[in-house]
Amino acid sequence: MKISHSPVTQHTFEGRAFFLKRDDQLHPHFSGNKARKLMALLELEDKNITHLIGYGSPQANSLLSLAALAKMKGWQLEFYVDRVPWWLKDKPIGNYRMALELGAEVIAVSELTDSELHPHDYIQAHRLDEGCLLVPEGGRSPIAAQGVTMLAQEILEWAHNNKEESLCVALPAGTGTTALFLHKHLKANGIEVLTCPCVGGKEYLISQFEELGESCFPTVLESSTKHHFGKLYLNDYQIWKALLEQTGVEFDLLYDPLMWCCLNDWLPENQGKTLLYVHQGGLVGNESMLPRYQRKYGV
Repeated sequence: MKISHSPVTQHTFEGRAFFLKRDDQLHPHFSGNKARKLMALLELEDKNITHLIGYGSPQANSLLSLAALAKMKGWQLEFYVDRVPWWLKDKPIGNYRMALELGAEVIAVSELTDSELHPHDYIQAHRLDEGCLLVPEGGRSPIAAQGVTMLAQEILEWAHNNKEESLCVALPAGTGTTALFLHKHLKANGIEVLTCPCVGGKEYLISQFEELGESCFPTVLESSTKHHFGKLYLNDYQIWKALLEQTGVEFDLLYDPLMWCCLNDWLPENQGKTLLYVHQGGLVGNESMLPRYQRKYGV
């Protein structure tokens, strides 16, 4: 499978015009930043590989993308998690449901051993056999460079063709891999990359950058209020809903609202800059996030 260029569309949010790079449209199961990060594996030809090994949350976007990748390549995905909640086993939903439908094995480490091993540690101890290919959590690996380089080239081509100057590219960060490699390729052309830490704070995100061997980082914006990953915030839902109503585009409920919260603070002082937002997909996760918001806030 080859990844084609994703389109760029123009929108307005809260009275401010911006451009949107629609990476969410790359593939129904394999879209957004995961498609970019795993592109090198899509093109990999190695007959010795039989099993793809991953780990993370049972509702992680990476679970679905790895399941799709394994299906395309004829590999078996083993995805290790700490535990699978009983209610999710009873009624699969979101990324977990679709990954199972694609043939993934989601394995709860807590049910395999009496120890309290992290899924990563369990894999290191028990599941690095011949024929197994391990993908780090969230795709935080140098293998991401190839696909993100293609994304950077598409952005540079679009900026040149549209004569866009003072361009800033924005996207939220989990591990920060996509933002970091984008910055690496865009900085020489005077394009600033903006990101925000969604999983931990700024120090955690910087440590993730450093683990990938880089020393020059994108601009990291932070929310003025404390934000815990996976926790429900009414303001997040309100931003998500306003984006949907004003742009006609559905965004991810877990990452995008926090990035837009940060951008709402950044935009007033950067009126002369052109904003290009990268839509990284993750919409299947909304299938499980929306009911949580509805139960908690009655929205």
